[in-house]
Amino acid sequence: MVSVDKTKCIGCGLCTSICEEVFEMGDDMKAQVKAQKKIPCVKEAVENCPVQAISE
Repeated sequence: MVSVDKTKCIGCGLCTSICEEVFEMGDDMKAQVKAQKKIPCVKEAVENCPVQAISE
């Protein structure tokens, strides 16, 4: 299950640009999961998050 730790998220938007099918920016300007999908870009988003806020 993909999740975003909002206490770590800095709202850079990298995950949404890497994997827009799964991530979106919320009203709080932090990333959130919009759909649980097991697709390769999720792993890429996890690996590239600058503050390690995403887990799967």
